[in-house]
Formats: sequence, structure tokens, C-alpha cells
Amino acid sequence: VKSDGPEGSLSGSAPLGTVPVSSMSMTEVGGDVPVDPLESNIFWKIVNGEVQVPKVYEDDKCVVIRDVNPQAPVHLLVLPREKLTQLSKTREEHIPLLGHLMFVAQKVAKQEGLAPGFRTVINDGKEGQQSVYHLHIHVIGGRTLSWPPG
Repeated sequence: VKSDGPEGSLSGSAPLGTVPVSSMSMTEVGGDVPVDPLESNIFWKIVNGEVQVPKVYEDDKCVVIRDVNPQAPVHLLVLPREKLTQLSKTREEHIPLLGHLMFVAQKVAKQEGLAPGFRTVINDGKEGQQSVYHLHIHVIGGRTLSWPPG
């Protein structure tokens, strides 16, 4: 397990040699059909090591980075290393991985000082406002979060 620690923030300008995550989001045409294949989206490139960004946490199953457009003082993204586009497209065989992703979400939340509370979010599909078609979990906290979310 490797960790670059809290200093690896992706908010603001990107470090030299990196590409801001938001600048490479996928677009959609009609329904839920992504224009770019999974291999060309920014999260796959990060997980695959093609795009270098500071990592908050990393293991053999996932990578955790900071969101470049944070919605709270702490906004992390848990990215599986496996090629999964959406939660709704997972199968029973993915249960151990999905459990691991949630475990890592709470682990990094604690690491970031979010013990008083945090929110996990998975956007799924067009109506769920998914913008990058690589499954990911948002871990959001560092302030009192309002309800309903949106």
C-alpha cells in the first residue's frame, strides 16, 4: 500500500506534466452510449499510469485521488483498477471489489480527518449525471453537508 499523503492535492492548477481530470471528461451521444472507449477516458489513464497525478491512496485494486473540482473541503475519488464503466453494469462477481472500494472510501475518509461524517456518492448513467464512464466513488466531507443533495 502506497500513499502520497494529503499534500497531493489536485485542486487548483495541475502539477507540471499532468492533465486536469475535468479537462478530459467523456461526452455522450443519445442514451447512455459513451463516445470514447473506456481505455481513452481520464480515469482509466490515471489508473493505468498513463497520466500521472498525486495519489492519496493506492493498492492492487484501486487508486484514490483528489477531485479537481471539489464540492467540499475534502473531495476524493476512489477509482477501481478494473475496467468497470458503471455501477449498474456490475455483476455478482464484482461484489468483493465493490466491498473493497467502500472499505477504502471509509479508510481514506478517516485518514483525511472526516471522522465527524462524510458522504459517498456514485453517479450512474446520463440521468445520474455521470460524466466519466469509469466507475468511481466520490468521498465528500470536511463541512456539514446539506440534504437533499440535488
